[in-house]
Amino acid sequence: MTGMDVPHEIREFLSSRRARINPEQAGLPAYGSNRRVKGLRREEVAMLAGVSVDYYVRMERGSLSGASETVLDALASALQLDEAERDHLFALARESGTASARRRRKAPGTLKPALLQILDAITDAPAWIRNGRHDVLAMNRLARALYSPVLADPRRPANTTRFVYLHPAEAERFFVDYDKVTRDAAAMLRLEAGKNPHDENLIALVGELSTRSELFRQRWASHDVRFHRSGRKRLNHPAVGQLDLDFEALPLPSEPGLQLNVYTAAAGTPTADGLKLLASWAASQRDLPTEHTAPVG
Repeated sequence: MTGMDVPHEIREFLSSRRARINPEQAGLPAYGSNRRVKGLRREEVAMLAGVSVDYYVRMERGSLSGASETVLDALASALQLDEAERDHLFALARESGTASARRRRKAPGTLKPALLQILDAITDAPAWIRNGRHDVLAMNRLARALYSPVLADPRRPANTTRFVYLHPAEAERFFVDYDKVTRDAAAMLRLEAGKNPHDENLIALVGELSTRSELFRQRWASHDVRFHRSGRKRLNHPAVGQLDLDFEALPLPSEPGLQLNVYTAAAGTPTADGLKLLASWAASQRDLPTEHTAPVG
């Protein structure tokens, strides 16, 4: 496979978003309860978006080529898309029927030394750099200690989504909110696929997960997309117990597509004490993974 089927992605995304909205939610009369269509009808979406029925049908059949920003905005409003879903719609539109869709920015082979210096300078918080496929590209020592269950698999680069789905017993012990983590992981991967549908490594990852995990197939089929910029991550570390961490995912402007993830805890909390204990535990571990980086491409 050389790329994801963009028209198929458009069809499934638009039809799944349409199916979740009932007429009452859209401010339309229901005209009885015997509706054969789940959610809104195509003609209702067309009316809400201010386009012809034929035009909307063409879009839902997989062609967003030529759709203006105004039309896409109207469609996003009609389907009540959130910020991540709107971003996904625009990404699919950019990829629809454009010659540039098959051009992909070549990733650098290694991270810049300055980025590694930033990681080394963060000593009191776990920090690491990942790409849109969730490959872990570099980690500071505290991050390697925190994510030691993920790094137990010798395959490199380590991939958090692969760990979540292909090591479910270990992942369910590690992630307190395992069900939410599985939903978020698939939704973030779907968002990345909309931006880079011809990324061969991404396609291979989705194929591997689809083949080996029934749960991933279910999550992937929902066509949900989600940002994961900040929030709370609850982890059950095998050496120090539960850690309720705040996280920020910071985009790296000098390396488009890469993010710096940093986990912190408010001073005086049990988790802050847990991070200190984790640092002590890490210092005592001779077999803790010591590699600093993995290939970027």
